Amino acid sequence: MTSSPNKFTSFAERMKAEDLPDIAIKTFEYYYTQLAEGQTGLISESDIVPVKSLPDVETFSPELTNTGQTALSNTVLLKLNGGLGTGMGLDKAKSLLTVKDGLSFLEIIAQQAQQASVPLVLMNSFSTRDDSRMVLKQFSNLWDEIPLDFLQHKVPKVTQADFSPATWPQNPDLEWCPPGHGDIYTALVTSGMLATLLESGYEYAFVSNADNLGAVVDPAILGYFVENKLPFMMEVADRTEADKKGGHLAQLPNRQLILRESAQCPAHDTAAFQDITRHKYFNTNNLWLNLPALKKLLSTKNNILGLPMIRNSKTVDPRDSTSTPVYQLETAMGSAIAVFEGAGAVRVPRTRFAPVKTTDDLMAVRSDAYVLTDDFRVVHNPARKLGQVVVSLDSAFYKLIDEMEARFPYGVPSLIECERLSIKGDVKFGRDITLKGVVQLINQAGRQAEIEDDTILEGEWQL
Repeated sequence: MTSSPNKFTSFAERMKAEDLPDIAIKTFEYYYTQLAEGQTGLISESDIVPVKSLPDVETFSPELTNTGQTALSNTVLLKLNGGLGTGMGLDKAKSLLTVKDGLSFLEIIAQQAQQASVPLVLMNSFSTRDDSRMVLKQFSNLWDEIPLDFLQHKVPKVTQADFSPATWPQNPDLEWCPPGHGDIYTALVTSGMLATLLESGYEYAFVSNADNLGAVVDPAILGYFVENKLPFMMEVADRTEADKKGGHLAQLPNRQLILRESAQCPAHDTAAFQDITRHKYFNTNNLWLNLPALKKLLSTKNNILGLPMIRNSKTVDPRDSTSTPVYQLETAMGSAIAVFEGAGAVRVPRTRFAPVKTTDDLMAVRSDAYVLTDDFRVVHNPARKLGQVVVSLDSAFYKLIDEMEARFPYGVPSLIECERLSIKGDVKFGRDITLKGVVQLINQAGRQAEIEDDTILEGEWQL
């Protein structure tokens, strides 16, 4: 289907009515035009080449650490903080969830910024801004000449049938969606944050997700970034079977690095996409930006970087599969690796990628399998002799945070000696429960089962 020249006018008027800046409107028009012309944003396997090896941060020299330490005074920590954690039943910023030792993600991140002596900047959404700023009032030294946050934009959903703006009178908020975290580059400009950082002498930004507490400022990685004068750098980790459906690093025949997300993979290339021996590295979404290089590139492109489009098929009300089919036009911030000539990537250990996406992840991090270090890193408990604990909770009873916490009223059990935990059915835990080895709890009864205080569980249990 092709679009008439005036088709975008209704989108522009709608966005202007919401006081969205011209740059945001022109950026959305760039992607809308691609959609209307029939582009899909798909990247075929035949057009890319696997990345065979990368510099490994675990081999970096002490000299790089020294270089990074020197560059810290010109570096900011930038966290994506727009998510509400609705998947876990939250209606506030996910980063405000208590995660370890009574502290929230955001409180730990603030401490990490203080430890590194770098400013903390959040990319907030309208939904997360006020609550997050309130929490950070206790960290008075973070409030200096650099604003504490800036706002991401929103864009209209597009009706699939005729490419018009989606309408949903029952809840007009559902007519809009976030444009993906690739919006960070546009929002840095429209908010004035990029100009402020450059005017204040900042040259480097380390960008990561607020729910990934493994993403701390590492002087050795910063040192490598500075030493090699890279405009953009992505941290990647080894793909495992658990990561095969996520985006991976690749390169074009001219060796330019690119990122391919699952939504950009043609159906016939799925097997190659998920082959972790072919495409070995996934994007941790830990990125390093050279701010002057970003400013220069934006200036040459009229502030539209031209990131690869991601066309997501949804319904206008995501909870109603019978509602109007729409497209959500998004971009991924990591895909900027394709538009910075000379961009780089480094392999990092899995410890730098520890996001909390589900209550399974949250339970593991809250347990004694992880500890909060004196410098506010969340790491595997050194006393643990096993690998990463794998938790699988029954989504019928534990998916939402309130449901999960109701079944662990005295805190999560000890997992320091647990390799894998699987719970099927409704199970409530008492005090001081210890799990060892591989534990499978099965409750097929029509009522809740209870684990008594001081119980040690190992192996399979029919409750």
